[in-house]
Amino acid sequence: MNNTNALLVIAKRPTPGQTKTRLTPPLTKEEAAGLYECFLVDTLDLVRRVPKTDHLIAFLPADARSYFALLAPDFELVLQEGVSLGERLDNALTDCLRRDYERVAIMNSDGPTLPAAYLERAFEALRDGADVTLGPSADGGYYLIGVKQPAPRLLRGVRMSTPTVLADTLALAAEDGLQVELLPAWYDVDEAADLARLACELADAPLEVAPRTRFFLSQHRDER
Repeated sequence: MNNTNALLVIAKRPTPGQTKTRLTPPLTKEEAAGLYECFLVDTLDLVRRVPKTDHLIAFLPADARSYFALLAPDFELVLQEGVSLGERLDNALTDCLRRDYERVAIMNSDGPTLPAAYLERAFEALRDGADVTLGPSADGGYYLIGVKQPAPRLLRGVRMSTPTVLADTLALAAEDGLQVELLPAWYDVDEAADLARLACELADAPLEVAPRTRFFLSQHRDER
């Protein structure tokens, strides 16, 4: 522990047929897994830009530790624990808080073009008085949740992977009297329409934005 902030990336080892399955088609199983690895690399680079913050990967499956150790030797690795996604998120956040981090956020690895400034703002909001910070996703969920005290009900009491995740989380936070600050909205790349949106965004974005993802898409566009 070198800082009072901790930022975790939730990630799974890319595996054909198990990774980004809603992108097949238009991609093959192997292409979908390869693209997700690019998302992951670009996301980790985003996280590295957040100053005064310890960086961690909450990973699955259990035997993927060596994969992530090679991919990101500068990140601490923590195994996701729990049956449901909500349980795993809560366990990861609570474990960091028990280690005396003052502010902890966990994010997905499905939006490689997310501005790093949004991640910095998550910790600023918690420092400035918010109890919870949430990054809304276009699909009704969120790409990030940050807390400074354990908030298990917000994670375990919500049915994840539904269009009402954000609304349900906000409702529970209001019931518990928690002050929430919303970050700017962004989008996850889960389906073909999202992939098309990503390609359009990268066509106009500076070259330093999501370079691994950009290269992958350019290579596979040329191949087709």
